[in-house]
Amino acid sequence: MTYVVAKSTQSNRDRNRLSVEDTAAHEWYRFVLSFPPHLVREYLSRFGLQEGQRVLDPFCGTGTTLVECKKQGVSAVGIEANPMAHFASVVKCTWTADPTALILNAQEVHDAAEHTLRKDGIEDPPLSSPTMSHAAGLRSLPREACALLLRDSISPRPLHKALVLLDAIDKLGHAPLVAHMRLAFAKTAVFYASNLRFGPEVGLGKIKSDAAVLEPWFELVQGMSNDLVYLGHQASVPTEVHFGDAREAGDHVEPRSIDAVITSPPYPNEKDYTRATRLESVLLGILQTKDDLRRLKATLVRSNTRGVYKSDDDDRWVGEHEEIGRLADSIEERRKSLGKTSGFERLYARVTRLYFGGMARHLASLRPVLRSGARLAFVVGDQASYLKVLIRTAHILADIAASLGYEVEGIDLFRTRAATATRTELREEVLLLSWPGGKG
Repeated sequence: MTYVVAKSTQSNRDRNRLSVEDTAAHEWYRFVLSFPPHLVREYLSRFGLQEGQRVLDPFCGTGTTLVECKKQGVSAVGIEANPMAHFASVVKCTWTADPTALILNAQEVHDAAEHTLRKDGIEDPPLSSPTMSHAAGLRSLPREACALLLRDSISPRPLHKALVLLDAIDKLGHAPLVAHMRLAFAKTAVFYASNLRFGPEVGLGKIKSDAAVLEPWFELVQGMSNDLVYLGHQASVPTEVHFGDAREAGDHVEPRSIDAVITSPPYPNEKDYTRATRLESVLLGILQTKDDLRRLKATLVRSNTRGVYKSDDDDRWVGEHEEIGRLADSIEERRKSLGKTSGFERLYARVTRLYFGGMARHLASLRPVLRSGARLAFVVGDQASYLKVLIRTAHILADIAASLGYEVEGIDLFRTRAATATRTELREEVLLLSWPGGKG
């Protein structure tokens, strides 16, 4: 089926930019490629949502939809399977912490950590030419936890500083405030202390022998404190964040309680979404072993070959879908014609079926929680990661939704972006649905 695509009148840069006026709470911690708050506002307005109604983001990530709904006075609920992202969403929606108490407690933590580092003979900010004389006594992570990280994610000296700071937070942080300080720590570890760089994928940038940790962290907490003053009048707007699998939405949300869905699920590509939060998840003790990581991946929609297991069976949800079958067959035929034989490449066709099957399962699980007339907006992107075979994600999801009883209102063009594999322009679109009611 062909769907009408409405064009955007804004440039790509404007469409995905976080404006200065939007930074409060949103900037506490967010994925580099998160969709922007103004997109949430756009659909809150188009859907006519207001106080007394309720929005669901079943793939809430680091809470963009939830935070923006709270700012607009609209009740929201989120579901997130990644424990680091879930933690971030919870903290970013908690605006009851006392701003003055937060700064005073953070100063206490900062001073204690600084005192410990100085006893170790380590300065923060670092000296211009730091010596490595204390390298043998630096704190580190357990070997099994280190094995989860991209090699050289963080150098020994910044890692030592980060672990000293985290220890001070956990020992001296007051119960109502420690979560905010730990979230600021997560952002500090990744964007100030680490060697990571973020583009379409997580990789290594310049390897730093040392980096400031305490001062950036304290500045981030100060920013949180300022935002809490600014946002305090909206602190009571109801917001919930559930830790769970979006393919089982009915297990987390009350029946017939949702007026709208605004979300961005994963796209079918080779991006391992767990890598985007890996360093901070390990540092905070959220992930400690390979079994922890495997359990996490088992709760995610299968969008890449690094999260596929023999027992997966979401593909049964789309076993009769002709376009998905044709697409998977095209990918497999192209693999064979190119002589590609790696284990990952052999999984491209299967993960395509599993992805759309998982999304069908998700859409089916949403139906019982939606009120009659509920409106839905799914931000998704076309992909060509699997041997340059084009996947029109929004259009296929539209067909799946229609088969499950949803009405397809249309597809909006959000923006275009350059494809890494093909050097062509791919579309990011917003699939618009409505739920007419009936049996879910």
